Amino acid sequence: MTPAIRRLEQAGVAFAVHEYAHDPETPAYGQEAVEALGLSPDAVFKTLLARLDGQRLAVAIVPVSASLDLKALARAAGAKKAAMAEAADAQRATGYVVGGISPLGQKQRLATFLDASAETLGRLHVSGGRRGLEIALAPADLQRLTGARLVTIARR
Repeated sequence: MTPAIRRLEQAGVAFAVHEYAHDPETPAYGQEAVEALGLSPDAVFKTLLARLDGQRLAVAIVPVSASLDLKALARAAGAKKAAMAEAADAQRATGYVVGGISPLGQKQRLATFLDASAETLGRLHVSGGRRGLEIALAPADLQRLTGARLVTIARR
């Protein structure tokens, strides 16, 4: 059991867990989940960490089918600029390894931004806290449990 799953259970939220055999050679963890589970890349969301104005970290949750628009994230966060966080910083702040970073159950509570495309979905999938583990839940539950702001931060 991961901290993400414990968080969902504590909150009494409806969710489903999907496991698949992770290939350690894969270069794209989100795409691996899409292919292994036969899901739409618009419904599987990756959890990314960015550094705002060279200082604080923020969490960005965007579909696998898109990339993170760092300028849009900076605007949404009230920052001048955003850059991808170093992997070591992301792992230290969340308690998860890269490729298995869940937006739920992180060690530190960080400002979180969920791409607005999630609003159109009945369920979305996010990492369950380790590589090869995905959680399906309602976007509204994810937003509520993470305190995420719903904003357009994905670039297609």
